[in-house]
Amino acid sequence: MRGDELLGFYTLLTEQPELDILFVADDAQGLGIGARLITHMLAEAREREIESVRVVSHPPALPFYVRMGGRRTGTIPPKPPKVRWERPELRFEVPTC
Repeated sequence: MRGDELLGFYTLLTEQPELDILFVADDAQGLGIGARLITHMLAEAREREIESVRVVSHPPALPFYVRMGGRRTGTIPPKPPKVRWERPELRFEVPTC
């Protein structure tokens, strides 16, 4: 947070482990907030004994997730009318220590 402005957040689903959403405010991108959120998410997953976390990425975010250690596992096809583009699918392996 900057003052009382929220700069970023994420949601980790644990039933079928998935990073449901990760958001960083436009003017806060490039400040390392996304990296800190991924680090925190992986620590939370480790505490819950989750071995890996699935991510379905917005295409422009793919390089970020790969840089953070996500491994590309496939492509999710479009689902019109809501989603009209292919989405990269990735997986983060959760470190055990």
